[in-house]
Amino acid sequence: MIYKYNPVGVCSRQMEVELDEEGIIKDVKIVGGCNGNTKGIMALVKGKKAEDIIKVLEGIDCGGRGTSCPDQLAQCLKEALEMI
Repeated sequence: MIYKYNPVGVCSRQMEVELDEEGIIKDVKIVGGCNGNTKGIMALVKGKKAEDIIKVLEGIDCGGRGTSCPDQLAQCLKEALEMI
């Protein structure tokens, strides 16, 4: 299943995650944001359980915004899991 998400309060403009039926992250695409950081995040989360990634990334703050691209990815994954 592919799920698209529009992040709020961060530099990235769109996130797309592909999860299998067991909630394993098959692919992630992040449009916008800090190129090197988002590429690193995408590489690190592939093949992992979405639930585990949510626990690690949720609540990370960027510059006092109250959120970050990693936190927004966690929110994206939460919503995606609800669709499985």
